[in-house]
Amino acid sequence: MNMQPFEYDLRHLRAPPPDPMARERAHQAALQEFERVHAMPATAAANEPRMRPARPVNSRSAWWGGLASACVAVVGVAIYWLLPPADRVAQLQPAVAPPPVVETQQAAAAASVQAENTAPPPAGQNVARPRARKPARAAVPVPKMDMPAVNEPAPPVSQPEQRRADTSSSALAIVTDKPVPPSAPPPAPTPLLPRASAATGELSEVTVVGSRRAAPDMVSASPMAIVSVEAENRDRFQHFETNPVKLANEEPVSTFSVDVDTASYSFVRRQLNQGVLPPVDAVRVEEMVNYFDYSWPIPTSRERPFDPMVAVSDSPWGKGRKLVHIGIKGYEVPATRRPDVNLVLLLDVSGSMNSPDKLPLAQRSMALLLDSLKPTDTVAIVVYAGAAGEVLAPTPVREKDTILAALNSLRPGGSTAGAAGIQLAYQLAERNFRKGGINRILLATDGDFNVGISDREALKSYVGREREKGVFLSVLGFGEGNYRDDVAQTLAQSGNGVAVYIDTLNEARKVLVQQASAALFTIAKDVKLQVEFNPDSVAEYRLVGYESRALNREDFGDDKVDAGDVGAGHTVTAIYEITPVGSPARMIEDRRYAEQPALRAQQRRTASSEYGFLKIRYKLPDSQRSRVLELPIRANTGVPPRLKQDVEFSAAVAGFAQLLRGGRYTGTLTFDDVLRQAQASRGEDPFGYRAEFVQLVRLAEQARGM
Repeated sequence: MNMQPFEYDLRHLRAPPPDPMARERAHQAALQEFERVHAMPATAAANEPRMRPARPVNSRSAWWGGLASACVAVVGVAIYWLLPPADRVAQLQPAVAPPPVVETQQAAAAASVQAENTAPPPAGQNVARPRARKPARAAVPVPKMDMPAVNEPAPPVSQPEQRRADTSSSALAIVTDKPVPPSAPPPAPTPLLPRASAATGELSEVTVVGSRRAAPDMVSASPMAIVSVEAENRDRFQHFETNPVKLANEEPVSTFSVDVDTASYSFVRRQLNQGVLPPVDAVRVEEMVNYFDYSWPIPTSRERPFDPMVAVSDSPWGKGRKLVHIGIKGYEVPATRRPDVNLVLLLDVSGSMNSPDKLPLAQRSMALLLDSLKPTDTVAIVVYAGAAGEVLAPTPVREKDTILAALNSLRPGGSTAGAAGIQLAYQLAERNFRKGGINRILLATDGDFNVGISDREALKSYVGREREKGVFLSVLGFGEGNYRDDVAQTLAQSGNGVAVYIDTLNEARKVLVQQASAALFTIAKDVKLQVEFNPDSVAEYRLVGYESRALNREDFGDDKVDAGDVGAGHTVTAIYEITPVGSPARMIEDRRYAEQPALRAQQRRTASSEYGFLKIRYKLPDSQRSRVLELPIRANTGVPPRLKQDVEFSAAVAGFAQLLRGGRYTGTLTFDDVLRQAQASRGEDPFGYRAEFVQLVRLAEQARGM
C-alpha cells in the first residue's frame, strides 16, 4: 500500500496555537483541587473532636502545595498543546464499543480535564480521598507515530445495535481541534499499531486494535477535520450467474473443466463461524461438494488414472427430477514411487499480511508441510513486499532447522509487489529444475497485489507461459477484509495448480499433510468432461455448479485449451439435475414449431434406455496428447449400495450451497431438509469434516434468521 502522500502531509503538519481558555480552566481546576484536598484535615478535626485534637495546618506548606499543583496542571496543558505533531499519537474510535484504556502521551492533559470535571465538596462535609479507578482492560503500549491526536468518545449504542455492529468492519476516525467539553466523560482512546516496511521502516498501514479487519487509509491528513470512514470489505470474488436449465433437444451437449479447488468451502465456513452469511459469489457449489472425500472407485494404474462412476438418484429438492452423479478419484501414488520435489515457497510479507490469520498462519502452515516431504526434496523461500527477494536458496528438507529459521524470521511490511515475487520464484524454480520430478511454486497470499503487474489477465498470461516449461503454481489464500479470491483462482487455473483457502491450522493440516499428495503430485492434466444428453429420454438438464469452468463444445477436442488438473487421490464430483421425458416437473415448455426427432422405432427404443453419454478427456503429466474415457449413462443405473451414503451426502452439500446462493432451483428445500439428509448420510467420518458440515448448516439457519 502506498502511504507516501499520507506521510508527507503528516510531516508538514503545524501545531495549533496554544489555547488560553484551556490553560485558564486547568488553573481553576488546580485551585479547586487544592481547596478540596487541604480542607480535609480541618474538616475531619471539626467532625471528630472527641477522638483527637485538631492539628493546626501549616499555611506555608499549604501554599507551596497549591502552587505545585497549579504548576503541574499548567505544564501538562502546555505539553499537550506545544508538542510538535511528531510526538502526538493518533487515535481511532470504533463506532460501536469503547476500546481498551491505553496510557498515552495525553495522560497529563486528560488528568487536567478530569480535575476540571470534579466539583469541590460542600463546606463542612467529611470527604474521604477518592480511590484510584480500576481500568476496564489492561493497558496496551502504543508506539510513537507521526499522527495528530484524537480524543472524541464514541456515542452510546443500544444492545441490539451492538450485536449487529459486531459483525461489521465499520470504524469511526475523528480528528478535531475542539477541546473536550466539561460535561463529556473521560475519553477511552483506541491505540493504533503501525505496520512498517521491512526494507525502509516507513509506515505502511494502520490497524485498529479490537476491530475485525485492518482499516487502511482511515485517518485524514488534515488535523482540523472530522471524518467518518466505513472500512469497506474488499474481499473480491469473480461474479457468475447460476447455470440455467437447458432443453436437451436444443442444446444436448454440456462441456466443462474439472475443478478440485476447495477455497470456497473454507471461506464459507469462516463467514458462518462469525455469524454472517457469505457473499453469494463466494459460494461455488462444486468446491463445496469437492471439499469432502468420497468412496468413488480407485484406479489401479497410473496409465489410466480414473475409473469413472455414474449414479442416478431422485432429486431431493425437485420432485419428478433426478440427479446424475459423475465421480472420479485420482490414482494414488505409492510413497515409495513419489518423484523428487523442487518446491519454492512464495510468501507475501507485505503490510496487508500483518494479521494473525495471514502471515503467522502461513508460516505455521509451511512448517507443517515440511513433515510431508522426503529428506531429499528441496525447499526454497522467496518473499515479496515493496520488492521481491530470495530468503532461502534451495535447501534439502533434511536441513529442516535451517528452513524453519528462515520461515520464522519473516516480518510483514510494505506494499504488495506480487508480480515481482512470482517472477523471482519462477526463476529460482527453473534454476533448480528437476527433470522427471515435481517442480511447483506454493504462493501464500491474500491476493492483494497493488504494485507491478496487478492486472489479472496479464498475470494469467505470464503464469500460463511459465506452465509450459513444467513449473506449476498453486495458491494458498489467507485472511479476510482484502482477500482477492478472483486473483487466486486465476493464478491457480493458469498455473496447473489448486486454489485453497486456509482459515485455521486444522485446514492447513488437511491440505498440506493429509492431502499433501493431491496438492503436490499431478496424475492428470487438462481434464475435461463432456456429456451428451439423449433428447428421447431427457427433456431438460442443468449442471449444478462449475459456472466458472464452462467450456465451448469445440474446446473438448482441442488439446491446446487449458483445463483443470487432478492430483494423486483427488476426488472430483459433478452433479446434473435432469427432467426425464414425460415428467410433469418440466420447467420449459415445448416450442410450437419444434422439430420432432425422426428415428425408427428400434433406434428410439435403444436410445431411450440411456440418459446420455459421458466422455472424459485428459493428458498424462508428461504428455501433450490427450486420451479419452467413455461411459454411457443408463436410465436404470441407480445407486450402488456401497455408494449410497456418499451420493446422498454430496447431494445434501449441493443443496446447501445452492440455498446459500439464493436457492433459485431448489424449490421448497430448507436448511432443515439439508440437515436431516446430512445427518442420515454422514457415515464414517474419521476427521470430523462431515460433522462440522452439519454444524455449519445450523449456523447458516441462525445467521439467516438474524
